[in-house]
Amino acid sequence: MMAAAEALGMVAGTLTTVAFLPQVAKIWRTRSARDLSWGMALVFTAGVGLWLVYGLLIGAPAIIAANAVTFALTLCICIMKWRFDRVPAPSETDRSLRNEDLER
Repeated sequence: MMAAAEALGMVAGTLTTVAFLPQVAKIWRTRSARDLSWGMALVFTAGVGLWLVYGLLIGAPAIIAANAVTFALTLCICIMKWRFDRVPAPSETDRSLRNEDLER
């Protein structure tokens, strides 16, 4: 039964972690994270970091693996938000031109 619980934890952790990949890709592609609030990004990253510490303290591989990767992804989001949000937002025309280039 414990192996089934561990497998369930790994699947759950994989799904919740993979859910961040499209957001990381979108921020990288558009060079903008203006739609994400700093409050959400920082509180979520801190929470994931604490889950990681908790997993390390109790020695739970599923919690450690999922939260280590999620922490890295949310940290990337915070870094990109800080970096990309410092430059002026591209105009709507610039964005549509860039999207046309990406579609080619």
